[in-house]
Amino acid sequence: MAMFLFSVTGYTLNHATDIESKPKIDTKEVTLTAAQLGALDAAQDKADLPVPAVHMILEASGIDVEGYEAEVSETEIYIPMPKPGVDSWVSIERDTGLMTYERTDRGVIAILNDLHKGRNSGPAWSWFIDIIALFCVIFCLTGFGLLWVYAKSRAITWPLIGFGVLAPFILFMVFVH
Repeated sequence: MAMFLFSVTGYTLNHATDIESKPKIDTKEVTLTAAQLGALDAAQDKADLPVPAVHMILEASGIDVEGYEAEVSETEIYIPMPKPGVDSWVSIERDTGLMTYERTDRGVIAILNDLHKGRNSGPAWSWFIDIIALFCVIFCLTGFGLLWVYAKSRAITWPLIGFGVLAPFILFMVFVH
């Protein structure tokens, strides 16, 4: 199944501009009080927010930012929260207290395409796709081994293998390079 999905998403990635998508965009704005902004004082750049700040954001907006690294500056706290097929973020303006949340869901094809690339999918998925790639290589090598064994009785085997090896290089040199 994994090899099948990898093949299908290879096609959808190659034809991404041909596949129409209607992203669903959700936004939310909340103005934080001075007391709520105080919970953000201990926030550090390139680190998870302190637990009190995470709880404050959850209570104020219903948005869970736990486990996401914040980008902290003097004027803004920005928390990117990407997932496969989804781009979401929280931005908090430190001077006004305006908290903006946006979530863009790009649909099932985008989720599968992002999983194909390992984009925003975590280390476990990265290991999984690496193992699948290794199995694909083993599958190809055993296929070549079988071709080697049966080539003696089929004269067309080596010319076809030669064509299969040369075709990508010829296409690249003629149409891409």
